[in-house]
Amino acid sequence: MQLERGGPLEAGESVTFRAPTEDVDDVLKSLVVRDAAGTLEGLRLPAQDLEAEAFRGLPVRPADFENRVALLRALRGHLVEAGGTQGRLADVEEAEAGLRLALLTEAGLRGLVLREGEEVRLLDQALAARLRRAAEALAAARTSDERVVEIRLRGTAGRREVGFTYVAAAPLWKPSWRLVVPPGQGEARLQGWAVVENRSGADWEGVRLSLVSGNPAAFHQPLYAPIRLDRPELPVRVAEQVVVQADTGARPPPPAPPPAGGMLAMLAPAPAPAMAPMMRSAPGGAAADRFQQEIAAVPAALAVSSAGRVAFTLPAPVTIRTGETANLPFLDAALPAERLWWVQDLNARNPLNAVRLRNAGAAVLPDGLATVYGAEGAEAGAFLGDAELRAVAPGEQRIVAFARDRDVQFSSANGGSEVPTGIRLRPGVVVVATLKREETALAVDPRGAKGRLVVDLPPRAGMTPRFPVASEGDFGLRTEAMLEGGVTTLRFGWERQGETELPLWDAGLGDPMLLRWREANVEQNLRRLPGGPGTLEALTTILARLPAEAPGRDRLAALVPAMQRARQLLEAARTAIRQYGTADAALVRARAAADDRSGAAKEQARQALNRASQEAERAGAAADAAWEAWQGAVQALRAMG
Repeated sequence: MQLERGGPLEAGESVTFRAPTEDVDDVLKSLVVRDAAGTLEGLRLPAQDLEAEAFRGLPVRPADFENRVALLRALRGHLVEAGGTQGRLADVEEAEAGLRLALLTEAGLRGLVLREGEEVRLLDQALAARLRRAAEALAAARTSDERVVEIRLRGTAGRREVGFTYVAAAPLWKPSWRLVVPPGQGEARLQGWAVVENRSGADWEGVRLSLVSGNPAAFHQPLYAPIRLDRPELPVRVAEQVVVQADTGARPPPPAPPPAGGMLAMLAPAPAPAMAPMMRSAPGGAAADRFQQEIAAVPAALAVSSAGRVAFTLPAPVTIRTGETANLPFLDAALPAERLWWVQDLNARNPLNAVRLRNAGAAVLPDGLATVYGAEGAEAGAFLGDAELRAVAPGEQRIVAFARDRDVQFSSANGGSEVPTGIRLRPGVVVVATLKREETALAVDPRGAKGRLVVDLPPRAGMTPRFPVASEGDFGLRTEAMLEGGVTTLRFGWERQGETELPLWDAGLGDPMLLRWREANVEQNLRRLPGGPGTLEALTTILARLPAEAPGRDRLAALVPAMQRARQLLEAARTAIRQYGTADAALVRARAAADDRSGAAKEQARQALNRASQEAERAGAAADAAWEAWQGAVQALRAMG
């Protein structure tokens, strides 16, 4: 809260005012004095711990002011004058005749009785002055929730106008809005009311009040409180203490560690356990006119805007007593408005009833809660709901929702696809350009009502919307459509271009032309070889889905038959390799039989061994030929890349 005070001041006078103790830090931080004809000397105010500072070094304490006997007894030993006699005060007590004093004079101890009206005067003038200040501080400390602040000025002769300003913490003023909306397009009436609380400790009598909306940085610093830095304490150096551990005798030896399953097992953890329909035709008439006319007009506040802030200065002074809360109107404006439906959550069942407002004024409308009323027909004067109005700069628009329209229903569904759009060939790799599509479909049944539907959709990373985007913001992407009364399906599509690489063989196997079938486990690595299962099927599927005009389609169309040829030759090589495996196994058995036989049987075994050897050699040659034929097809594939 920014407080400003001013008025006439005579030459040689100071400005004094009372401020709550809790605001003194802010006064010391922010005070600015206006005096065009004078010079500012500074500011004075009592210490924060007023009572403790006033009595520091005095022989009396605050409790000694309870009565005159206690106060005088606290001053025993000091020079006083009473009843025409000077001496040091020795004792004092109340008596029936009056106040009995005992004074030590140069002649000895003398007793006096003072009657009403007679005084005891301190001869130490400095002590007497300090006691007077202590008494003043004691009185001021009785009202410890505020301090008297003195601004010392040195000015020229004569009266002059001076003033001062400071910023102190105060409850925020809170705007609230009354919004009267038309049934369709037209003008909405917006009234602004401010909730203002006076917690300053002083009555506001006919003050000029400005309501400022902004977001300034504000800090608090304890400037009023004395701050003393802690100092490390340096110990006094003395001789080291002699410490002797007394002999307590021998102890028994420690026990052996517990066996496994003993204490460890015991320590193991245990197992765990109807609003009014909107945008529908409604009869107008006298009810609507009466409601508009009966709303009291609000005096226009002077609005002044600057970077990041706006101040509404009320046209007339206001009076608010301390501790009171006031609700003061400050704005009455006509805003272009349009009623609409608003979808924020696609999982909801019904859209929101809302109104779009445009700030046609010259000042920012601050944040606040708006109570919404209807303007015409069956809605005239009816409460439609509450809405949050966020700050609106001049010329900007805001959509505010105040109810849910249960007469209008919608449902949503999501789908998507990914289609190839082009082909590029690299050595051993087919690069497929893809177009990923995602779609959200929204089926809306307005049940005969007509109007505008606004839909907010969250953005999707890396994807481009393929629907008209009216605006973007914290709400995501906003799109709009007109409903004509019947069931309508709205589709919101998204697209993203991408690429997928499809290897013709596993590069981890190395160059296929350098592979030897005797060294490679063909069956185990079948899917990794050119022509193996999977690759041909994927290429065939892509070719079938690829548009006829897609770039690279002719190259893929030529690649698929070549891959089919590699598949056929790979299958032939697999068959030949399996046949060789059978012949080689027979050769091993024949060799073992020839080693085990003797006599005539041995000769027969040798003949069988020769036949098995010839068959294995023939099968190996056939496998070599089939493998080389497959490698020829692979070479053709490589040439196409």
